[in-house]
Amino acid sequence: MNNLLISDVTVDSWVQAGPIKMNDLLGSVVLIEVFQVNCPGCFLYALPDAIELHKKYSDKGLVIIGLATAFEDYDKNTLENLQLLVNTGEVVGETFKAMNQHGLLVDNSRLPWKLPFAIGMDRIEPDNDPVTDERVLAYARQLLTQFDTLQEDQKKTVQSQIRVYLEQKIMKAETFERFSLQGTPSAILFDREGQLQDVSFGQVEHKQPAIEQLLACK
Repeated sequence: MNNLLISDVTVDSWVQAGPIKMNDLLGSVVLIEVFQVNCPGCFLYALPDAIELHKKYSDKGLVIIGLATAFEDYDKNTLENLQLLVNTGEVVGETFKAMNQHGLLVDNSRLPWKLPFAIGMDRIEPDNDPVTDERVLAYARQLLTQFDTLQEDQKKTVQSQIRVYLEQKIMKAETFERFSLQGTPSAILFDREGQLQDVSFGQVEHKQPAIEQLLACK
């Protein structure tokens, strides 16, 4: 995965501040903040953090792109709901419930903040690939680099869980799968040469120090 480049990020539709050609971003440190519209944690933590990173470092060479994806809840994680979010600040589904419970919405429906960077949608296509033993094994090794070192019973458990996931998976998200993301929120970080430097899932403490280090390297 370390051989992946910024040009391997696919944006199927731009809904704010695009279109952008990824190779045009060479010379900048680039953070791809991957989220789902129906992802409470993305809106409670990851996207507000990304806004703060944008404020701190956008004039120092950092470019942030918000990339909406969908690996579940395909009826909620849609381009239409992403456009609704960008155009009106309205949120849906579990995101709405969580933000409302925390008292974080304006007029009981809208976010109190706007995303100040470019926003696009991952390429989402029907997944018609058969769920074979080979596919399950390949997915396990892609998801867990240490898979082959697990005990046999652990391997069987992992493969069983992956098989269930793949059998109910009706769509595939190109960038999400290409970078072997584990869920959302996730962050993909590239250096000024467009080389992949880090992929992280959830709330991680090393994101800001990693960005600062890359910005300092010229």
